[in-house]
Amino acid sequence: MSVPDRRPRAVFLMGPTAAGKTALACALAERYPLGLISVDSALVYRGLDIGSAKPDAATLARHPHALIDIRDPAEPYSAAEFRADALAAMRRLVEVGRTPLLVGGTGLYFRALERGLSALPGADPGLRARLAAEAAGQGWAVLHARLARLDPLAAARIRASDPQRIQRALEVIELSGRPLSAQLDAARMRLPYRVLKLALIPVDRTPLHARIATRFDAMLAAGFLDEVRGLRERGDLQRDLPALRAVGYRQAWAHLDGCTDAAGFRSQAIAATRQLAKRQITWLRGELDARVLDPEDGGGACRALRALDDFLTD
Repeated sequence: MSVPDRRPRAVFLMGPTAAGKTALACALAERYPLGLISVDSALVYRGLDIGSAKPDAATLARHPHALIDIRDPAEPYSAAEFRADALAAMRRLVEVGRTPLLVGGTGLYFRALERGLSALPGADPGLRARLAAEAAGQGWAVLHARLARLDPLAAARIRASDPQRIQRALEVIELSGRPLSAQLDAARMRLPYRVLKLALIPVDRTPLHARIATRFDAMLAAGFLDEVRGLRERGDLQRDLPALRAVGYRQAWAHLDGCTDAAGFRSQAIAATRQLAKRQITWLRGELDARVLDPEDGGGACRALRALDDFLTD
């Protein structure tokens, strides 16, 4: 006789940007006793509202999302911090009889939550500042070459155009004295929940691409560039901060620096968002235990409801 699974339950609602995750999450929360938790590396930041497609005030009033607006843009936020914050939010929901529904598109956060993290050293602001200064003077390609000498396996996985991961890999080496690649298989803490994964993956990306362009134009009309101007006017934010490397914000900052005209800015931002969606879809296809729903299929919401019915009542 099989032993009943007594673990609390949780739902992952995953998908690329502009796939309709928030609308579906809210629709599910209308029917089931769910509590929503955001899994988005841009939505954690206060003041990044328009360009991050943050749910509006009315939506958040009716369906509060944990882990939105919990950091200032000047502050870093790691996958390890997300995991700790998400587990705490999940415990609070379970204690009041709600099932956590984690919704977003940041695959790194989902992976960290489900599979745990290696016991890597924490961030060192002084060391990070030094590495950033070296990169400003020499270029990230030089630091990537240094990483290739110190940790060839990590360098092979990290693009020379990915400063955040180059910086972190070099930071880990300096703080621990060991290559990052040698530490990634350390013991991990698995998620103590029974999980239903729902993945919004479009069969045809054409409607998604059109929606990305339409949404970006709506952001511009809503004052996206004014939002970024306000961030710049603070005086304490730089374009290489994690918050401002978010898609859209990176291109807007460069545009306001005079690097592109209006048409070039729009084109680059839309192209970067489509590339982000492509990477997100590639990651989602590796989640073989997920229930795949086509966001362009009118029956997708009904199938999500049936899957949730089965999951919560079996």
